[in-house]
Amino acid sequence: MIDTPFELLNSRANQTSLPWGGVGGGFEGGTEVRFCVILASGEPPEHDIPVQLLQEAPYVCCCDSAILQCDWADAVVGDGDSIPSWAREEYEDIFVQVDEQDDNDLTKATRFCVEKGFRCIVYLGATGRREDHTLGNISLLMRYAREFGIEPFMATNHGWFVPVVGSNQKSQTTHFSSFPGQQVSLFNFGCSRLQTTGLRYDAYPFTSWWQGTLNEAIADSFTVEADGDYLVYRTYEGKQSL
Repeated sequence: MIDTPFELLNSRANQTSLPWGGVGGGFEGGTEVRFCVILASGEPPEHDIPVQLLQEAPYVCCCDSAILQCDWADAVVGDGDSIPSWAREEYEDIFVQVDEQDDNDLTKATRFCVEKGFRCIVYLGATGRREDHTLGNISLLMRYAREFGIEPFMATNHGWFVPVVGSNQKSQTTHFSSFPGQQVSLFNFGCSRLQTTGLRYDAYPFTSWWQGTLNEAIADSFTVEADGDYLVYRTYEGKQSL
């Protein structure tokens, strides 16, 4: 599991080979991580961290009109309903149209990148603007981890989301990097056992999403013991005093 955006950036700095063309993504060659970015059409990356992830990604796939924010992308995937006709013509060599409407463009782009061999996928521009799209895209992280067997990672302009898929049979303990004052939220996706150490407030098997929000790290790491799936959100900066 990729824990922080800094792991992705550090691995990119040490990367010497490209992840496509049969080599594949995800983990290869020890701790080296090869990742791609899927850029959606929500709030564009503005914080230094998502901006750097976009700039340093070895492969970028845009969801339809997101190509207007990233003219160096390697692929554009979607149903074409939001991309201007002039852009479709300009980027026709990298445009992949998928007309089915059972899934949104984020999922279509994910399937495309999985078929390319990527196993670590970073989602940018997937929140902001329409709130229903934001909620849907965040919840899709768990689907991608469960169904596609990938390591999805969503970075916003305020923090990042990482899903954890448990065994659903027995508890497992996962360690997360943090810092004192970092804001942390946990979202339960089916755990009947959920405990934490290193956070200001002890977790429990939340039954509603709001119950796991607004927690805070009190050390340089925290642990989560759970018997199922959950989503972790952490901020880039600590809580600001008024």
